[in-house]
Parts: sequence; structure tokens; C-alpha cells
Amino acid sequence: MKNNRRKFIRDLGVLGAAGASTQLIHSREKSMNRQTLVIPNHQFRVKGKTPIKIGLIGAGGMGISDVRTALKVPEISLIAVCDLYHERLKKAKSLWGNTILTTTDYNVLLQNEDIDAVIIATPDHLHKKISVDALKADKHVYCEKPMLHSINEGNELVEAWKTSGKMYQVGSQGLSSLGNEKAKELLEEGVIGNLNYAEGFWARNSPIGAWQYPIPEDASPDNIDWKRFIEEAPNHSFDPVRFFRWRNYLDYGTGMAGDLFVHLFSSLHFITNSLGPTKIAAMGGLRFWKDGREVPDVLLGMFDYPSTKKHPGFNLSLRCNFVDGTSGNTYLRLVGDKGAMDIEWDRVVLRKNEPISMDDPFSKEKSGQVVTSEQRKKMLPPPEIIYEAEKGYKGAHYDHFSNFFEAIRNGNTLIEDPEFGFRAAAPALLCNQSYLENKILGWDPEKMKII
Repeated sequence: MKNNRRKFIRDLGVLGAAGASTQLIHSREKSMNRQTLVIPNHQFRVKGKTPIKIGLIGAGGMGISDVRTALKVPEISLIAVCDLYHERLKKAKSLWGNTILTTTDYNVLLQNEDIDAVIIATPDHLHKKISVDALKADKHVYCEKPMLHSINEGNELVEAWKTSGKMYQVGSQGLSSLGNEKAKELLEEGVIGNLNYAEGFWARNSPIGAWQYPIPEDASPDNIDWKRFIEEAPNHSFDPVRFFRWRNYLDYGTGMAGDLFVHLFSSLHFITNSLGPTKIAAMGGLRFWKDGREVPDVLLGMFDYPSTKKHPGFNLSLRCNFVDGTSGNTYLRLVGDKGAMDIEWDRVVLRKNEPISMDDPFSKEKSGQVVTSEQRKKMLPPPEIIYEAEKGYKGAHYDHFSNFFEAIRNGNTLIEDPEFGFRAAAPALLCNQSYLENKILGWDPEKMKII
């Protein structure tokens, strides 16, 4: 993993992303208790600008956001869009021009020889089927997380990717963030000492945040291809609520764990070089959004990470709350015996244990030293250091797509291939299983199979 990481940094031409050579620019905020430093932006040394034509499969909110970001990368063009709701196809033409091809059948995109790569932003239950079909059709794939709806789909998708020879990027875009890279660097330098605990938290408190998406008044079997929507799911009569709020239903979504915990697993595994936990336990409940959904709105997960050659053993706790009165708080925290880091995609807050003062009489008595007022004072570092992304940072989403397209053009190393994506998705999906079955589950992260 470390060699791949170094190659990734070298290929992208990221300046100062690893080791002590990172040049940090002091910001205006500096005091005895806090120091703020700037993380330099990525500098992409593009070896070639071969045009890449893309197609979008799934033109909902995430799909549109993906395309908007992808089109910011030089020499990328959108030529086709697929969605099962006709009004989204009309919107696609209004956004990107009447010349783009629109269809409700994704196979039309896969048969189009002009398309080099597809973005898959469908509900989770369609990810594996469309991914495998796209790879067999000789297309590069960018698939939104989680790349799986069921752990049983993992090995088939990984094998299809390896056989295809194509690039496949899983869309947990935080992996490519400056924040994650700085946290990885600081951990490898031993800044927080030996890692022993990590925690992550997602907080929301709004109908949209809790997946109560609006239902269009015109939603009907006449303008929604319901048959295609359920072709990889149990048969069910037409229901616009299940179509537009699919994340709330286990037939199509993966709940809080698959939608949000997977981001935290991805970042954690990247920063620590971990393959994943071996023990998973979860509990939670439906506390507020009792709208017919099948998934909880409060979920807690506990995970045991064994000691490996890459990292010491540590424990992880994850929380997600859609009824949080404080709202909007999201973080990943790594705790070591010398300090801790709160990690966001554009910011890292490092907190260190303050050295025990040798002027403390109790400490001196315990250590057998004599209390004296003559001992010379020492220079102490600030107990809190904040690393912030440089002004003009284009964001993790942009960098993730840049990595994907440069891999297609130049054979660069992908930061999130299907094996990495499987290892991030598996504990999230097992978290759901533990909650539903009310038991602790075992996982082999190296062999990628349930114990």
C-alpha cells in the first residue's frame, strides 16, 4: 500500500504531500495556544490531455454533481445520459445541451463506441450489475459508493474489474482530499504516537438530510421506468416514494452505514493503511423519521481492528444521527498516546498532550526529584495546530475525478480501486447485518470474506 501511495503522489505531481519536505505557509492566525498552517494545493502535472468522452447513468442529485465536477477537468465531455425518470432526461438536456443522447436503457450507452467511461450514480442495488456490464463493454467506470448492495456481490465485481483491464474508481471522493493526505502524513510521522482509537460521526437534522426527498407531482408509471428500477430487486407495485426515497428501503439502499459510514471507513483505511476490522457490532433505532422507512435514523457501530504490520491494534466507533439538534457536525478523529487529530476533507486539527510541567511538586515528588525554582523554562509547541487547505483548493471531488481521468490517460495508480472499495463497503454492510440480526459478526479483511 505504501509503495502504491508513493507512486500515486508521484504520478499526480502533488507537491509536498509526503514526508518532512511539506512546505507549510503560516497564516495570520497564530497564538500561544493555537497555530494555523496551510496545506498547499495539489499541482497536477498533466502528461497529456487526450479527450475523454463520458456517459452518465443515474441523473439524480449525485449524478448531476458528479458530471459538473468531472467537466471541470480539462478535455472531458459528456455525450449521453441515462435515467429512469423522463423529467431528469429533459433536465440533462437543459443543463448540457440538446445534442446529448438521452435514454432509459443504460445498455444504449454501453453500446456507444464513442463513450470512453461511464459514471454510475444509480441506487445502490444497481451498482454491481451495471458495473459488470460496463466493464464487459470495455468502458472505464466511476461508480458511486458503496459499489455493492450486498457483500455477496464483491468478489464478482472485483474479478470483472481485474479481467477487464479497465480503470474502475469508487466514488468515496474524500480519499483524494488534502485533509486525508495531511492526516496520513502526520500519522506516519508519529505525531500522535501509537494509534489506539478512532471515531467518526455524521449529524443531520432536516427532512432532506434524512432522505425525505420531495416526490414530483407528475411521478407515474408513464414517466418512470419502474420495471427497470426493480429488475435487480424483489417485485413490487409502482411506488413513487420507494423510487425517489430509495435510500430508506433495504431493497435498493444500504442505509446510514452504506451511505455515510462507508466514507469514514474509506478515509480511515487510507490514512492508516488498514485492510479493515475483524469484528463488527451495531445497534440503533428509528427515533423520529417514522415515515415508513426500513432503516434506522440513529445508528452506532463498534469495530475491532487487529494489529498488523501496517498499524497497531485499535478500536473504532461510528455514529450517525438524523435527529441531532446540533446538526451538521461531521468528523473522523484518530486518537493516539501522544495526541489526536480531527480530520475533514479540507482541514485537520492536531491536538497534543501538553508536557507535564517539571515545576509541579506532586510530579517531582513521585519522580524522586527535588522541587526547585531554579530550573530553566522550556520552549513548548502549541497544544493545537490547525492545517487548512490553501485558498483556491478545488476540493476532494475534483481531485478524485482528476485521479480517475489521469489513470485512464496515463496508467496512473487509482486511489480507490474495487478491492479498496470492497474493503470499505464490507464493514458498512456488515454493520447493517449486525443491527438487523442483533449479533456480533466476524470479517476477514485480507481474504474479503465473512467469518
